[in-house]
Amino acid sequence: MVAETVKEPLPAIQAAPTSPRAWVVLGMLCFIYVLNFLDRQLLSILAKPIQDSLHVTDGQLGLIGGLYFALFYCLISIPVGWLADRTNRVGVLSIACGLWSAATMACGLAGSYPQLVAARMTVGVGEAGGVPPSYAIISDTFPPGRRGTALSLYNLGPPLGQAFGVAFGASIAAAYSWRHAFVALGAVGLMAAIAARLIVREPPRGGLDPAPAAPSAAAGPEAKAGADFLATIRMFFTTPSLVLIALASGATQIVTYGAGNFTTLFLIREKGMTLREIAVWFALVVVIGMGGGIFASGRAIDRFTRRSRQAYAVIPAVTLALAVPAFVGFVLAPSWPLAMVFLLGPTFLNYFYLSSAVALVQEEVAPHQRVLCGALLLLVMNLIGMGVGPTVVGMISDATKAAHPHHSLQIAFLCLLPVYALAIGLFAWLALVLRGEKRGA
Repeated sequence: MVAETVKEPLPAIQAAPTSPRAWVVLGMLCFIYVLNFLDRQLLSILAKPIQDSLHVTDGQLGLIGGLYFALFYCLISIPVGWLADRTNRVGVLSIACGLWSAATMACGLAGSYPQLVAARMTVGVGEAGGVPPSYAIISDTFPPGRRGTALSLYNLGPPLGQAFGVAFGASIAAAYSWRHAFVALGAVGLMAAIAARLIVREPPRGGLDPAPAAPSAAAGPEAKAGADFLATIRMFFTTPSLVLIALASGATQIVTYGAGNFTTLFLIREKGMTLREIAVWFALVVVIGMGGGIFASGRAIDRFTRRSRQAYAVIPAVTLALAVPAFVGFVLAPSWPLAMVFLLGPTFLNYFYLSSAVALVQEEVAPHQRVLCGALLLLVMNLIGMGVGPTVVGMISDATKAAHPHHSLQIAFLCLLPVYALAIGLFAWLALVLRGEKRGA
């Protein structure tokens, strides 16, 4: 089954020219991803005023930003991926953007914790239709050898979304209220949903891929009709490299989501920052650190994977190891200015895994499987990272607050250090698997 559905690796790919239209499409998709992540992160950015208004605990915040959101976001992404593989991917993306934007506005109208939970679950349902179709559209818009850079530019959505969320969300909340921030940013998303349908065209599936050396299942009538749902799932979970990249990325996201969902609250409560200071300094750290890291990772992936496919694993393993000392410095820094300096390290280095994971999966599978396999990647890594990270950090903070009322989040953050080691180990294992696949080719 694997031999029929997984494409042969294509080492030393020569990058083909890219049309100007492709960059317009990429820009629109990136803007929607910015809104996607902005809406998703707004809850953590405005955690303190939401806590004060609705009287919720760290643990409840962890659940709503972690497990509850992840269950809806990840499980819905599978049928959405299957639907998009069989229908118009741009249409699925546009509808999803409209749904999550309306749900974001509903978050601003919530009068209780259960109402906020319901609105956030709907945000998760909508956002499940955002990223997987976009991955496939980009892979069918940019040729091999350009996809790592294109996907890394697309993956600037999270840092830009978080940075804009911090800057505008915190500023709006400081000037008016946290509710105004949700409503205003949700309204922008509704307009983006309409613009996407007008600007982005549906590209031919696999139109830029090299022709296979021999006939395969991917070239038959089944491919034109869309991916076989169960066969694609079976292929994904029986291919060691795909499973390992998903697990390693999930372990990494336990750190990034676990710390990320509470960083603003940590900076306000334990480092003494104000919302207005957050809106300036934390936003700069996010856009420079995370944005720079994700862009650099795409360039590194395109460059080094032409020489060796092991770079998909080695690059994130090395950068995560380098991030650990800076993360410890951030958590233990005695003042917020020093904490901001240390925070540049992990925000730059923690996200090299993302471009690597997306590029590897999109290159390894047949064109008609790209949306569903992208959804499966998100399912595994987000159920692990988004589901476990914020939930556990919030629970640890609640459990230690009585004994350490001023440093409960600091303790919770330090408990993430073993997860760094786990992620590095999984990427090292993936490097060995990719090396074995090369020898066996």
